[in-house]
Amino acid sequence: MLSGCVSSAPPRESPPDTLRLLPAGSAASVLYVALGDSTVEGVGASAPTRNYVGRLHERLLEVYPRARLVNLGVGGATAAGVLGRQLPRALGLQPDLVTLSVGPNDITRERDPASYARDIETILRTLTNRTTAVVVVNLIPDLTLTPRFRGKEIEPRLRQRVVAFNEILTRQARAHGTEIVDLYTASHQEVPSRPELIGADHYHPSDEGYARWAELMWAGIEPRIMRPPKR
Repeated sequence: MLSGCVSSAPPRESPPDTLRLLPAGSAASVLYVALGDSTVEGVGASAPTRNYVGRLHERLLEVYPRARLVNLGVGGATAAGVLGRQLPRALGLQPDLVTLSVGPNDITRERDPASYARDIETILRTLTNRTTAVVVVNLIPDLTLTPRFRGKEIEPRLRQRVVAFNEILTRQARAHGTEIVDLYTASHQEVPSRPELIGADHYHPSDEGYARWAELMWAGIEPRIMRPPKR
């Protein structure tokens, strides 16, 4: 699926088992590429800059005034869509930071977990082997906490699939040394008492939800910023 696209980008490899870091110094021109689905595109936010990707870019600009963002997220994307369409573009850009958020569409469309696992493994392996980017993967929030699915007949099975797909994300992220942000646990702790985190469509995050998402993602990114040595 990646043949003919991947080969156009020269590989930039890091030694195995090396903790990847964003560069030290505010002069660095850091490129952030976001991969994923409608949450990456920003469905539910009042403006494109108000979703979590835009908010992360704002935080990056505070550290790196020259930081750039390329948002490749597309509503409805599955892991196969990220693999076939978004990943080749990301490789050509050779980013410094990549976030990956994908899985809800695979879950609700009854995609086979084994196929999802293969796609996630290929995405993370390719990013690891062909870029030097810091890669951050978020676990899928509990979809059954949203009004779209809460109390419906599908709720128990849907929650089982969310848990199973998160196990895949966790396993593959650990295997490839990528940062994991646990939005699943956070959703259980916060969404029931904060309904304002869910948007008007009763499914996607609201501006407030995306702001919280960005806070959690930044907590995974900030430790990967190299600090200048103390004098």
